[in-house]
Amino acid sequence: MSKRLQVLLPDEEMEDLKRLARMENQSVGEWVRRTLREVRAQKSTADPAVKLRAIRRAAEYSFPTADIEQMLGEIERGYLG
Repeated sequence: MSKRLQVLLPDEEMEDLKRLARMENQSVGEWVRRTLREVRAQKSTADPAVKLRAIRRAAEYSFPTADIEQMLGEIERGYLG
């Protein structure tokens, strides 16, 4: 089911949104929905405590590593060879 969202904007902002929507051949509603989806996709909804636990747990391990240039060289050689 869809829900209605009402947002009050100053005239100048509304004109800017209309212009942006027109530039993309979209209605203002379509433009706003797409923009909100894009911003929502960039934001994390995960609990920060869960992320911190995962980072702390990963930091407990000690894996062998190498200099970044050496690793990149090995990766590149793997692609080519």
